[in-house]
Amino acid sequence: MGIEETALEVISKHEEGVFQNKLWKELDIDSRKCSRVIAKLLKDGLITRESAVDNGARTFLLKVAHKEEPCFELLLSGEMFSPCAGCRDACQPESCERLTAWVLNLSKDKAEDLEASATE
Repeated sequence: MGIEETALEVISKHEEGVFQNKLWKELDIDSRKCSRVIAKLLKDGLITRESAVDNGARTFLLKVAHKEEPCFELLLSGEMFSPCAGCRDACQPESCERLTAWVLNLSKDKAEDLEASATE
């Protein structure tokens, strides 16, 4: 495992973040090497860094950057995928039969969810 991966693992272990001046000590590397490792992780978008003070010393608080996973839930109604995604038809939404069927399926799903939660 490379030093970048090790540093990222150490940073991710600390949910509240880890101070940069503590990180290089924990990794047993000098502060210059730690700065280069952090610069690489920042460039790759794997961590965030904000100014902080630790025991009167200026440093940086490092945290893992959480990338948001794409959510396709809003494009689904039951097993039906939104007909508008990738549609090349030049139609009006008000008169699109596929869209109407999909919206009706959304209403049906919502009604079923409400019934299920009422019986719990």
